[in-house]
Amino acid sequence: MGNLFGKKHSSKSSAKVTEQDRAILQLKQQRDKLKQYQKKVLAQLDRDRDMARKLLQEGKKDKAKLMLRKKKFQESLIEKTDGQLDNLEKLVNDLEFAQVEHEVVKGLEVGNAALKKMHEILSLEDVERIMDETREGIEVQNEIDALLAGGLSQQDEDDVMAELDEILAQGDNILLPDVPTEEIGEREKQRTKEKRKAEQREALTAS
Repeated sequence: MGNLFGKKHSSKSSAKVTEQDRAILQLKQQRDKLKQYQKKVLAQLDRDRDMARKLLQEGKKDKAKLMLRKKKFQESLIEKTDGQLDNLEKLVNDLEFAQVEHEVVKGLEVGNAALKKMHEILSLEDVERIMDETREGIEVQNEIDALLAGGLSQQDEDDVMAELDEILAQGDNILLPDVPTEEIGEREKQRTKEKRKAEQREALTAS
């Protein structure tokens, strides 16, 4: 079962690899091979120079000259590989940047589609209507706040109390809340106790 799950995971991972990813990977592999080749050739150049020096010491001038020609040819190969490396690096950078641009474009497409859908759901008329309703609601709330803050005149308050008395007088079946007599009694006892303590403190202070 572990192998089965492993295969499933592998297939999902490989499915996410795009053509651009594979191309970038191949270019990087070629770049690494060129760098390894350069390293190998540079090491060979040092050996060829040492060999040419040794041949000269042995009086073998022609062979030394041939060795230096070989060294010169390999140096030209190094220059060519430098140019190829530059091209590979540029291709890798261009492909990676293209991937970034592609992701940005995809993000913009998704955002534009979502915005278009919102515009279809909520038209300009709906927005204006909601704004008007909100504005009216704020105005009504401001009027209520003004009333609660004491905006009524004394005459208005008198009229309110008179209307309240009239409603109470006309409605015999209006149920008023029960007065909590027990709670009031407890409060009176507490107040009496506190008053006695205060009187005792005053008496002690006066003496």
